Amino acid sequence: MTEPRRRMEDEARAKEASETLARVARESETIGGSAVKRVARHFAGTDAPAGPNGRRDAIEVWGRRIGRAIGLVIVVYLALSLIGQFGR
Repeated sequence: MTEPRRRMEDEARAKEASETLARVARESETIGGSAVKRVARHFAGTDAPAGPNGRRDAIEVWGRRIGRAIGLVIVVYLALSLIGQFGR
């Protein structure tokens, strides 16, 4: 085999290996870790839309955080109430 051809095959193998490793890293993400990250981003309010200048409005972000925290408190209260009703 000639040197340029061998180099091209080595580069092709290296590219395929790096693509395979990237795919394995994406697919092997733990379910619990992924869920925790999504919940953390949700309660952080990072999904607030950006304004025309590309920045998020601080009021919008804090409003989402407060609203989601209040919603969580209500859900926990309702769950505990339900457990209390059936625990009697």
